Amino acid sequence: MAAGKKQEEIVKTGGEIMKNMVLMSLLVLLGFAVFTGHSSMAGETVGEYIDDSTITTEVHAIIVKEPNAHYFKIDVTTTKGDVILQGLIDSRETEARIVAKARKIRGVISVKSLLMVKENGAGRPERSNN
Repeated sequence: MAAGKKQEEIVKTGGEIMKNMVLMSLLVLLGFAVFTGHSSMAGETVGEYIDDSTITTEVHAIIVKEPNAHYFKIDVTTTKGDVILQGLIDSRETEARIVAKARKIRGVISVKSLLMVKENGAGRPERSNN
């Protein structure tokens, strides 16, 4: 009887191991589906997201280095290589320099400026024509 009991325990343990392996495989597949599905649901691949982040970082660096713009709050949004600039700027000349430099960044497809010149004589920001 002892041998029969031992064999039953081995079968039970083997069955539990198989059950755990199946469960782990399902979890791995589920995790893979979630991570790959997220990027496609967002409309961007991981590479595109990284490229957009890199472009955004480089545009921020241009703004920080710009002597007349580094103290203004300028938001940069990049989607699939299309850059949008929003915020206040001191002059159209500063805006033109930032836009020109941003267009030279590798991976940039277009740059749209929604920048407004800080307080003009009328007391309201002047909107860009870009």
